[in-house]
Amino acid sequence: MFDLPVETKKQRRTYSKFRKELIKHGFLMMQYSIYIKSCLNKEAAEGTIHLVRRFLPRDGHVRSIIITEKQFEKMKILVGEEDKNMEILGENRTIEF
Repeated sequence: MFDLPVETKKQRRTYSKFRKELIKHGFLMMQYSIYIKSCLNKEAAEGTIHLVRRFLPRDGHVRSIIITEKQFEKMKILVGEEDKNMEILGENRTIEF
């Protein structure tokens, strides 16, 4: 999850670069500024967090949380329909936000 400043052209460029890096490393957009990635286990999820630290922007806030597939399955969608990205995740075990 991230909240980055986008007031200046430079900040928008930084935002775009960070977003593209997430996608390059297998993240899917779940919702605006919330990206998820499926990992096989906790160690792989922690490795992904370490990887993201290498391209963090200087300004703004980036937060990470690791949840299990079972916890993820309990999520309720209160409005609208599931995004196509959710279908891609399939039978994965650990989801990282």
